[in-house]
Amino acid sequence: MRSMLFVPGDSPRKFEKASEGKADALIIDLEDSVVTEKKAEARGLTLSMLKSRPGPHQLYVRVNALDTGMTLADLAAVMPGRPDGIVLPKSQGGDDVRQVATWLEALEAAAGIAIGTTRIVCVATETAGSIFGLGSYKGCSPRLAGLMWGAEDLSASLGATEKASGGVFHSPYRLARDLCLMAAAAAEVAAIDTVYTDIDNLTGLEQETRAARRDGFSAKALIHPKHVDIVNAAFAPTEAERAWAEKVIAAFASNPDSGTLRLDGQMIDKPHLRAARKILGQP
Repeated sequence: MRSMLFVPGDSPRKFEKASEGKADALIIDLEDSVVTEKKAEARGLTLSMLKSRPGPHQLYVRVNALDTGMTLADLAAVMPGRPDGIVLPKSQGGDDVRQVATWLEALEAAAGIAIGTTRIVCVATETAGSIFGLGSYKGCSPRLAGLMWGAEDLSASLGATEKASGGVFHSPYRLARDLCLMAAAAAEVAAIDTVYTDIDNLTGLEQETRAARRDGFSAKALIHPKHVDIVNAAFAPTEAERAWAEKVIAAFASNPDSGTLRLDGQMIDKPHLRAARKILGQP
């Protein structure tokens, strides 16, 4: 999964348009893009969108944060639509995942869904306190599929007046980004880069996405359909990377009892094999 496009939960029109694109996943949003007065209506519309399944995209639902008291109502409303996953905003750590997982187990049973199939992606850096919970995601639940870092709400939590200048995040946000990346790697789940908010700056989007891929992120969240193709292309392996990965995998397949090998004059070992498999999308 490379691209996760947010779609307002109260806009079937935008959902239909997003479904025509090539995002790997659509995140139907019940949180920030829906005002309080329309939450109930948006739940019903979201359920209809889930049931329509207009394309091959994975369908996630971003529910409201646990501290709003609306999370369980959101889940109860949308789970009959069998979403592939839930996005939990403002997550504080592994305990939040366990709470949502407990609710999902009951709701899956009620909807006739195989227990454990609904995944959870956490937006894990939206408050100052959440940074200190990043180490608690490892082993918290087999449902956990990814950690996404977010900058917009973190800015409010910090009381900051500016997140970036010249297209470069200031140090608090770089810290949140890097710690989220490491937490995802430690938990062995996808690391998902934050949204790019300068809608028309496609060059900046490509540069930020390539930097994310370089550092180890495997996907990016998006807020505009025209960003999808650029992000998908930026996360695709180059021909040179694909050729290298195939050679590494072939070398170890020919020498299954070897921990280290010599390839093109360089020493390679099992971390290189794991990297090669990641490039080719192999487990």
